[in-house]
Amino acid sequence: MRYSFLLALLLISTSLLAQYDVILKNGMIYDGLGGQPYRGDVAIRKDTIAAIGNLSASSAKKIIDVNGKAISPGFINMLSWADGSLLKDGRSMSDIKQGVTLEVFGEGWSPGPRNKKNSKDTLWTTLDGYFKTLERKGVSTNFASFVGATTVRNLVLGYLNRKPTPDEMSKMKNLVEEAMKQGAMGVGSSLIYAPADYASTEELIELNKVVAKYGGMYITHMRSESDKIYKALNEVFTISREAKVPAEIYHLKINNTWNWNKVDTVLAKIDSAQQSGLKITADMYTYNASGTNLTARLPTWVQEGGATAMRKRFKNPELRKRVLRELELGIPTRNSDPKDVMILGFRKDSLNNLYRGKRLSEVAQLHGKSADETMLDIIAADKSGVPAIFFLISEDNVKKMLAMPYVSICSDAGSIPAEEPYTKESTHPRSYGSFARLLSRYVRDEKVMPLEEAVRRMTSLPASNLKIAKRGSLKVGNFADVVVFDPDQVQDKATFDNSHAYAEGIDHVFVNGVQVLNDGNHTGATPGRVVRGPGWKGK
Repeated sequence: MRYSFLLALLLISTSLLAQYDVILKNGMIYDGLGGQPYRGDVAIRKDTIAAIGNLSASSAKKIIDVNGKAISPGFINMLSWADGSLLKDGRSMSDIKQGVTLEVFGEGWSPGPRNKKNSKDTLWTTLDGYFKTLERKGVSTNFASFVGATTVRNLVLGYLNRKPTPDEMSKMKNLVEEAMKQGAMGVGSSLIYAPADYASTEELIELNKVVAKYGGMYITHMRSESDKIYKALNEVFTISREAKVPAEIYHLKINNTWNWNKVDTVLAKIDSAQQSGLKITADMYTYNASGTNLTARLPTWVQEGGATAMRKRFKNPELRKRVLRELELGIPTRNSDPKDVMILGFRKDSLNNLYRGKRLSEVAQLHGKSADETMLDIIAADKSGVPAIFFLISEDNVKKMLAMPYVSICSDAGSIPAEEPYTKESTHPRSYGSFARLLSRYVRDEKVMPLEEAVRRMTSLPASNLKIAKRGSLKVGNFADVVVFDPDQVQDKATFDNSHAYAEGIDHVFVNGVQVLNDGNHTGATPGRVVRGPGWKGK
């Protein structure tokens, strides 16, 4: 009895006298800045990186021997749709298992501001309200957000396809200013979709002049990633120049075989803009297929007023004929071959049973109509946008664009668990694999870049672009967002046919000094915090 008491007292004393909470020892340190890795240890105290180097003489409450594996900063997901999925499941499973410790929202739509009267969930009306709601709920990952240009426009103009009045423009700018003061990273747009593309270049410049006052950035899904990509790039440069803001291109790519040869010109135009003094960056997901709704194939005029109004137009013989004629003529852009479009699923089980997982060409054959008519019919029947995967991107172009030093990484997806009910719906494999795939396919196998450069692209590059302090690199005094992974074993496992599969090879993940992943297993911890943009003046 006395021996047990003395042993317990000794253990408590040792814990109290320990210099650090955690030491990750015997690792290869990748600092996130692109420098050569080196052997060493990393110590964590509370939420902070407390020491880096040879810590063999130091003590800690917990010591993890990583046996030569890589120790790096946590990865930053520059385009995440986890703003909704984290409210349902705060563990952020598919991204934590890839080493992602910061999710960035806001591609056109953002979780705030929003109209309380029109919202089913009235827990918040501002972006700050969303931030506080998510922190109260408890999540495993850090999170940040742009304010969506579509969100702001929709609050003031709804789905109307017209220029805002001076008073409406003033209201939109006030909403952006409020969001910037609450910690938005800047303005995000998604100009290929309705009602986003109803906004003119001039409207976006005015919104971004507000962003410039607070040191933020403009980030955009360009107006075209296909036939009109040069014009779309020029718009990005114009907004950046006129508003005096840095600009980032969401998921840089070139769609459709007939446009693939534009890659060198696209990269040259970006280089020229950078040489002229503009700060232009980009992000990518690591796949040669994109994912969006079938409605993205439609002319946006038919979508004015929202989904119900669109479906009514489908029933009008003259308007339906006009839509089909424009699709045939390639307006607004020539559509992809139906065989390159895979249907992910429907709201209605009856349609899932018939068409889920099939190519649009197969669905059209079964439906007995042309692909364009079939598309209108199934969108109307399901009363949804009908999610699909589009196999439109050149693998060679993926590698060429990834090689650019200004390109960071995104998933363009939620962060979800590979569990029911999530597994009942198909998804793009990027939900589970975009970051792991960079490390496995494009670093280890294809050797597009060395490992230290890949780590920089996922850490200090996006942190610097977002002007985030004390994150994105392994440095004493920085927040302890830390990942331990095996460069030889890290691997994306999700495929287009089996999309719900976790990545492998990520052993340990710490978020704000708290271990969230231990030997690949989620600990259940929820230490995630909001990371606010440069306009935030609070504590």
